Amino acid sequence: MWFITFAQDDVWEWLRERSVSGVAKRRVRWGVLGAASIAVRKVIPGMQQGEYCDVTAIASRDLAKARVAAATLKIGKSYGSYEELLADPEIEAIYNPLPNHLHVPWSIKAMEAGKHVLCEKPIALNAAEARTLVPVRDRVGVKIGEAFMVRTHPQWLRTRELIREGRIGELRAIVGVFSYFNRDAKNVRNKPEWGGGGLMDIGCYPITMSRFMFAAEPLRVTGVLERDPEFGTDRLASAILEFSGGQAVFTCSTQMVPYQRMQFLGTKGRIEIEIPFNAPSNKKTRIFVDDGSDVGGAGIKVETIPACDQYTIQGDVFSKAILEGREVPVTLEDAVGNMAVIDAIFRSAESGAWEKPAAS
Repeated sequence: MWFITFAQDDVWEWLRERSVSGVAKRRVRWGVLGAASIAVRKVIPGMQQGEYCDVTAIASRDLAKARVAAATLKIGKSYGSYEELLADPEIEAIYNPLPNHLHVPWSIKAMEAGKHVLCEKPIALNAAEARTLVPVRDRVGVKIGEAFMVRTHPQWLRTRELIREGRIGELRAIVGVFSYFNRDAKNVRNKPEWGGGGLMDIGCYPITMSRFMFAAEPLRVTGVLERDPEFGTDRLASAILEFSGGQAVFTCSTQMVPYQRMQFLGTKGRIEIEIPFNAPSNKKTRIFVDDGSDVGGAGIKVETIPACDQYTIQGDVFSKAILEGREVPVTLEDAVGNMAVIDAIFRSAESGAWEKPAAS
């Protein structure tokens, strides 16, 4: 199926290449739409460490803001409008970290300008909107993908590898939590008209990784939401995803103690990822593999993943897909599937019933 077309061998190959120095590589020239915090603090610095990325330009509707970001990050060009950036013939690919409600319109404009697009998650406000990207991509012939950096992080690929090898027997259940505390009324995550709320912002992570690990789409989902009385966004959400091979359960919140964990339980063992989503770039990450022999943890073995920047890997693997005609890590079809699950959870919270995701 479509969500397993991206081979994790692409990442292992990239990691091997990183150990070979002195080899000149063709770099994709990237432009960035907006000076969003995630872009300035994490994604751009990560991409700048890559061997296949050249962040050439950044644009903002505020030229002064673009110039400050460009100077801080040592980016050669700054533009006072997104249109100017898209008109730059030197730019080959666009990273789109704009607020959620601007993802689809500006991704379409970028593709129409002949640029490849890496769009931040969630790629759209709903599955129907995400589907509008497909005919544009097919007509123009560019690559577009969703920026789920976790999908190329070695700790996740190693976990999937362990599950496929039967290390925990048959995968039966996935349990996840992802939360932080933010009640800033000006923050985009707290604006419902901009696609804010916990399910869109962070609930999308356990959804995409549950689909990735089961290598399947959920047959049906159910969910409950609690909305902030002032903002109207979902501040607490829990859901069950039923797959043919098992179940995934998760809770996410924008107003709880910062925490994140993902666990994978099988018929013979359990795997836990210590820092699944915001993996640090400057320290090793850990996977706990439990054979289930002792509830006190005596049967746990720790696998350590060397420090790496998941944004560097994401940018380079996407760039290599452009240069070598490969599939991008998170395809547009995959993105539509994830949005369909999010839509179904929202519907379930309203109906009080199980809902079936409608990906097509």
